[in-house]
Amino acid sequence: MSLADRGLVALGALSGILGVALSAVAAHLTGSGSLQTAAQFLLFHAPGLLALVALISSGAIGPRLARLAGYVMAVGLILFCGDLSGRALAGVTLAPMAAPTGGVLLMVGWGLAGAAAFIRPPR
Repeated sequence: MSLADRGLVALGALSGILGVALSAVAAHLTGSGSLQTAAQFLLFHAPGLLALVALISSGAIGPRLARLAGYVMAVGLILFCGDLSGRALAGVTLAPMAAPTGGVLLMVGWGLAGAAAFIRPPR
């Protein structure tokens, strides 16, 4: 497994850890709908990142595009979930337009993951 793939596995695991942690915090805060949304997005994308690495390792999809998809998703999660969490926990935004930009990057990442299925992996 390449270093880039190990990085995606680590990001997938971190996404899962943070998703569980934010879910727990959201359960104990009133009015924490944004925090719950951030937690759900992290939990939804954690298996997606892990699946990309499994698909790359099995040779089922084009590895370069799949890795790009995974890292684009990771940046999208940082922007989207970071902004929602910052607003819910500290009343601050991560950056102007961080959440919508992160959401677009998540969609782009999924599109790239789908496109990677049509790229012939090197033999």
